[in-house]
Amino acid sequence: MKPRVSLQDSALRNGNFSLRIDPVRSEDVGLYEAQVKYRTEVHSCHVELGVITVTLSPPDPVIERELLLMSCNSSHRASLVETCWFHNEHPGPTSRTFCSLPGTLSIFHPAMSDAGSWRCQLRYSDKEIISATFNLQILGFDGPSNPVVYAAAGSAAD
Repeated sequence: MKPRVSLQDSALRNGNFSLRIDPVRSEDVGLYEAQVKYRTEVHSCHVELGVITVTLSPPDPVIERELLLMSCNSSHRASLVETCWFHNEHPGPTSRTFCSLPGTLSIFHPAMSDAGSWRCQLRYSDKEIISATFNLQILGFDGPSNPVVYAAAGSAAD
């Protein structure tokens, strides 16, 4: 897993034996064990790493007005009950939520207003809720809604 894995050497003296994986990949799923030996004592802990994956079809870059499919999957073993997608969660007119059973969201004609923060939330039969956030970028034109632009004679116009 090198060079994606590291230990914080400066934190070891304070008893922090954290393992950092950056970036996490779907094949990193599984059970991890840490063992610390101090004199004659051996201490260990187990941590299970689960991974949630968000995929775009077609992949980045997303082109304005071309069909976009966003999928959300995780390594969790229970049955999926519901998938919710949240767009720009801060309160306001651009905040939207979509919920359904399958993990795929279809946007038939993506617009510049669909760009921004998206969060996929998966709810499972064992009451586990898992989520991931990503930033969707869309290539297109974000100009005035009226294609007529007025400029004073002698000035510049963009």
